[in-house]
Order: sequence, then C-alpha cells, then structure tokens
Amino acid sequence: MADIDALKAQVKKLNQQATALKMDLHDLAEDLPTGWEKIPEVAKKAYEAHAALTEARKALAAAGA
Repeated sequence: MADIDALKAQVKKLNQQATALKMDLHDLAEDLPTGWEKIPEVAKKAYEAHAALTEARKALAAAGA
C-alpha cells in the first residue's frame, strides 16, 4: 500500500511539473517572435516531463491503483 501511495504522490508531483512546463511553452508561443531561441529548450523540458508523467501513470496502473 505504501508503494501505491508513493506512486500516487509521484504522479501528482510530475503532473504539476508537466502542467507548469506546458504553460511555459504556451507563454513562449504567445510571445513569439520574442524568445524564439528558447523553443528547443522549453519544448525538450516539457517533452521530458510529460514522458516521465506517462511512465509514472503506467506504473501506477500496473500497481493496481
């Protein structure tokens, strides 16, 4: 049970991070062409955060939660 609680906490934390990075990407897009140089960096961070979130959700589902 503690493992499932830990996975739930991890999913919650990763979801918050992914949402924040999604908003960073959105804000960057709204300000274009200003800051266009940051697109690859911000997009990479958002991609990695969403990939980690997806994997954590899969682990949580596999754990039966």
